[in-house]
Amino acid sequence: MENTVTPEQEAGAQAADAMRARESTAPSRRSPRKARKSRATGRRTLQQQIGQRAEDIAADFLRAKGLRILERNFRRRLGELDIVALEGEVLVIAEVRSRASNRYGSAAASVDGRKQQRLIHAAAQLLHRRADFSHFRVRFDVICVSETDTATPRVEWFQHAFLT
Repeated sequence: MENTVTPEQEAGAQAADAMRARESTAPSRRSPRKARKSRATGRRTLQQQIGQRAEDIAADFLRAKGLRILERNFRRRLGELDIVALEGEVLVIAEVRSRASNRYGSAAASVDGRKQQRLIHAAAQLLHRRADFSHFRVRFDVICVSETDTATPRVEWFQHAFLT
């Protein structure tokens, strides 16, 4: 039996080759650093799982310190607020950071000016959306979580991490 390729198969192969060529030269729409769910399985990536674990640890830490968690993962186009908590009459916006190592700087140092602006904009959207929060003073904190895979993770809490 002879292997023959029909004209339809040949055209399909050429179209697939052209599509692959366009994909390899087209600029990516998403940042390579941004972790996303796998399209094939719908599961979280390892980086997302680590981040979620760090946020859970940070939320438990804040509860143990007497804060009441009001919101988690408040997402808007301009940014995301990891944890929104209440400490007395102060609305605490906590950014949770986790790094595998300090090779490229500490986790706290990764909250640069651009990230701070994104947090401020997202907080403004939260206050606009939730009028019941508008009478509270707002404080921005950074919580660094390391050693998330151990029984006793290390948590560093930087209150008043930046001014608005």
